[in-house]
Amino acid sequence: MAAWRERVGQLDGLRVGLVWAGNQTMSGDRRRSVPLERFSELADLPGVSFVSLQKGPGASQSPPPGLSMHDWTDDLHDFGETAALIEALDLVIAVDTGVAHLAGALGRPVWLLNRFDRCWRWQLDRDDSPWYPSLRQFRQSQPGDWTSVLRNVRAELEARSLARPVRP
Repeated sequence: MAAWRERVGQLDGLRVGLVWAGNQTMSGDRRRSVPLERFSELADLPGVSFVSLQKGPGASQSPPPGLSMHDWTDDLHDFGETAALIEALDLVIAVDTGVAHLAGALGRPVWLLNRFDRCWRWQLDRDDSPWYPSLRQFRQSQPGDWTSVLRNVRAELEARSLARPVRP
């Protein structure tokens, strides 16, 4: 954890981990994954440093222009190492994957990008989770609408980064 704190500590602003894709071989996964190019809504966001937590085939996607992302995933070989990196971050933003559950189980702030026809675990008419008190949901209002979800995330990130005190 100390090594990750030191590495992540070099980043400016709010330090946010991103996971945009689940296991492409699972049934229904395409509904819960967001192509990385859709994260253009978060491009050029001042006061935020993004860190990839994405593993698997989704990691080969290139970020859209203006979205700068630090990628140290070659150093993540198991959930223990991923947990250590998450502990060094201010926030994790993830689709419904094991990383979202890991961040929630660690009590770290996590924003879940959730599909319209969400999994039963996330319940109806709630933006929080009884399973993970540190989790907040950003849901599609209609099937396939990731644009409004990411616009809402951007607005919240802007508010957080402006409210964040400057580090020495």
